[in-house]
Amino acid sequence: MQNRALREYAARRGWTVVLQVKEVGSGAAQREAREKLLEAARRREIDGVLVWRLDRWGRSVTDLLSTLQELEHLGVGFVSLTEALDLTTPAGRAMAGLLAVFAEFEREILRERVRAGLAHARQNGKRLGRPATAALHADRVRKLRRSGLSKSAIARRLHIGRTSVRRILKERIRE
Repeated sequence: MQNRALREYAARRGWTVVLQVKEVGSGAAQREAREKLLEAARRREIDGVLVWRLDRWGRSVTDLLSTLQELEHLGVGFVSLTEALDLTTPAGRAMAGLLAVFAEFEREILRERVRAGLAHARQNGKRLGRPATAALHADRVRKLRRSGLSKSAIARRLHIGRTSVRRILKERIRE
């Protein structure tokens, strides 16, 4: 149904379908078919992209906007059939500007949520960041170093990085 509607629209506009892409596995992080289409646009093999719905093209407003901006920069038109969004027209480009505003809003909301979550975790006594695994071995590192073992040998024996051994030994000097 979607393919037929897209082909009919392209025929009404007098467009020739050069490449048809069908993405399978929605929500995938790597969208190889879309990347293939973008590569064709970068090689100037296509003049326009026609999609059934916007959510078929971008997984978030930010993703959608960045790829639409790239297509615009490349001089490739973009049309979403269901939403009647045609970025080849002045009204469509104005709509893309509104999308940019909403993408920025989405990024700001996400940033605020992350900051609030981190602040809440700190207030509840949660230690943030990577766990201090090597620091747990500090006493053993110093003891092994006093016994004459090299830094590399200590790291191998305790299964920690040489950099961690050097850092632990350096901290002792500062104290």
